[in-house]
Amino acid sequence: MIDFVKDVRLWFAPSRLKDEGDTPDYRFSLANERTFLAWIRTALALVGGGFAVEQFLPDLRWGVRVGMAFALLAVGAACALRAVNHWVRCERAMRRHEDLPLSRFPVVLSLGVGLVAVAMVVVSLLGWTSGR
Repeated sequence: MIDFVKDVRLWFAPSRLKDEGDTPDYRFSLANERTFLAWIRTALALVGGGFAVEQFLPDLRWGVRVGMAFALLAVGAACALRAVNHWVRCERAMRRHEDLPLSRFPVVLSLGVGLVAVAMVVVSLLGWTSGR
């Protein structure tokens, strides 16, 4: 828990990373930043998908529509938070000459998106509409 608190503090004061060991080759830091940006793009796509489900599928039953939208928004928010945490952890590991941190989050993200996709297929096949 203490490491997580330190990580969160580094989110808002990344200049403190300079105190963490040696400066890595800038190419590795830039690759870490590109990975961060890829995670943020994924988060934005998930959030956009959540809003799209809510706004553009009005014929779905309210609970189904809101449930799918909420799931996409929640996974998108988690992805954005995980992106910054992963960036900090990787930057710290590179500076300390440690192995890069492993994460189960890609599996969690894949399962979350996959479950929402399966739910959308089931809803489409069963035609759960509001009866308009």
